[in-house]
Formats: sequence, C-alpha cells, structure tokens
Amino acid sequence: MPAPKKGPRLGGNGTHQKHILANLAKSLIEHERITTTEAKARQLRPFVEPLITKAKKGDLHARRQVAATLELRNTPFYSGRDTLFKLFEEIAPRYAARPGGYTRIVKLGPRRGDNAPMAIIELVEPLTVAQEATREAEAATKRAVKENEAKAEAAPAEDAAPVADEVTETEVADEVEDKVEDAAPKSDEA
Repeated sequence: MPAPKKGPRLGGNGTHQKHILANLAKSLIEHERITTTEAKARQLRPFVEPLITKAKKGDLHARRQVAATLELRNTPFYSGRDTLFKLFEEIAPRYAARPGGYTRIVKLGPRRGDNAPMAIIELVEPLTVAQEATREAEAATKRAVKENEAKAEAAPAEDAAPVADEVTETEVADEVEDKVEDAAPKSDEA
C-alpha cells in the first residue's frame, strides 16, 4: 500500500484516502473496468497491482493480507467473499505468467458537470500462448529482415549474387505457423 501523499489528498485525510482506494479496488476487481477521475485512477494502479501479485501466490497468508487491505474482514457477514474469490480464483490465474502491468489507464474527456479529467482503468487481457508465439516470431522476422538488408548494403554493388544465409519472409512465416501450431492446445482426436 503506497503511503498517503503529503498535501491535498483525494478528498480528505489519509484514512479517507485509504478507504476510497479500497472501495475503488473492490469495484475494479468485481467489474474489471471502472470509470473515475484521472487522479484516482493514477493512485489506484499502484494500490491494486500488488494485490494481484499477492493473489498469484494463492496461500492463506496472502488471502488475509488482501482482505485486510481491501477492508473486507470487518464487514458484516464477511460480504467480501465474492471479491476475494474472483481475485484469487479467476483474475490471479489469468496473470500467472505476467510479471506485472495488470492495469491500463485510458484517458477520457472532461466530466460534464465540473470539467474534471476522467479516465477508465481496466484490467488488461493477458496474451494467449499462440499470441505470445506470434509476437516473438514477428520480432524474429523483423530482426532477420534488418540483418538481410544490412548484409545487402554491405555487399559490393557489382556482386549481384544473393547472400548465402539470407532468410526470406516466407521461411519465417512458415516458422511462425509451426510455432503457433505447437503452442496451440492439442485436442483429443478419436
């Protein structure tokens, strides 16, 4: 939990700021996207991302720490069970391979009533295995094309023969398709 900043806070003292951030974090976990002011969104990001990292551990101690931070343990009938369940059982496994950066802030226009700058803060969609393989293969293709261009420029102009170890884009595209097929989940064929 980031310490409350000095000077003006989100509408009161440090305790009020902690309550506001806890309520915003609960809403973000429940709905996975909320609209709020830019100032609140910027302060919510470093508040909620460590909670998701703790939820990835999945043990009882982490669950109790998250419940205490979100102020769920002091509510009547422990009404935060749904929030904790969603965080630990749905959101945390989604980001198991991601080291951080679980949220995104998208700026909107000013609010109609008081002209306050508004923003949407949302949980990002994790990449699938096939998307990660495609992204890596595209990067490899770009590197290979740049290397080929550099070799072509370095070769003498009279020598029109192609470079021996030149990689074509079709070869790299074939490799990408192979990696995506290998990364795709296998279905049981009978």
